[in-house]
Amino acid sequence: MADREQPTLKELWRETPHKPGVYIMKDAQGNTIYVGKAKDLHRRLGNYFSPTGATLSNHKTRALINAIASFDYFETRNDQEAFLLESKLIKQYRPHYNIQMKDDKRYPLLKIPKGEKLPRFQLARVRKDDGARYFGPFVHSQALYATQEWLNRHFRLRTCKTKNPGIHDFRHCHADVIRNCSAPCVGRISINDYNRNFDQAVRLLEGTGKKSALDELTREMMEAADELDFERAAYLRDIRDNLVKVLEPARRF
Repeated sequence: MADREQPTLKELWRETPHKPGVYIMKDAQGNTIYVGKAKDLHRRLGNYFSPTGATLSNHKTRALINAIASFDYFETRNDQEAFLLESKLIKQYRPHYNIQMKDDKRYPLLKIPKGEKLPRFQLARVRKDDGARYFGPFVHSQALYATQEWLNRHFRLRTCKTKNPGIHDFRHCHADVIRNCSAPCVGRISINDYNRNFDQAVRLLEGTGKKSALDELTREMMEAADELDFERAAYLRDIRDNLVKVLEPARRF
């Protein structure tokens, strides 16, 4: 009786799920040659096993496709988990084509600089050994930017770049003019009260109080809609959606 033929890569691809995850490409010797992540594994793997002419026009991608002999994949719950797992596997295997095809894309972090008596949030691209506290990386960049702006407004946090601002910096500050900042630099709020507000923002990023914050945004959104203030209702809806994305849970790999 003849041995049953092994399924082709294209046949195996057809069985892959429409779910987020990470895929691993291997060569004929079983070496890991590329690791990637996808919001939809089936669609992303279709770029390799049912490629378009545009895909094949890139010589590096074409070389990778020609080198693939087998593949594995892992489903994840969301993009954040896929990103973390992808990063772990790339560090573990150092795949040849990841090194060749990398585009220096970095996901943003939220940083609390060290040694500031009036702490603030700062965007960063690289996690440094500088004593600062980092949150992230965050897959949804635009959601992070919008959430950072909302946190600063909601908790009335400073956004100036000065390490320890004083009255001279306040004279040139526009944030207080538009009433975003509580102006601790000139004593409009005590340092202790400012730090309590900042700690509340930090705890929210850690997930504490997430439900109550989302419920409050939903309540305000519904009130705005009832008052026919649809512009504000849409604004609050976007804030809520962005906060959900930023606080999306991710398992550690």
